[in-house]
Amino acid sequence: MEAGTELDVDWTACKGHGLCAELLPEHITLDEWGYPLFPPGPLPRKALKRAGRAAADCPVLALKLTPAQGS
Repeated sequence: MEAGTELDVDWTACKGHGLCAELLPEHITLDEWGYPLFPPGPLPRKALKRAGRAAADCPVLALKLTPAQGS
């Protein structure tokens, strides 16, 4: 069974631009300093294309799509 894909952030690279939350608002919110917050676990299959765009459009390439851990 395929584990899926989840979001991951390189916290040393992230500068809190917030573009990821604009591109994927149903999965990413921002904390009070503009850094991304998202639930752990795999993304729904229908969100993968937009999540890939959010990762590719990150100004510092801090957002990544990675294989989901567990299950």
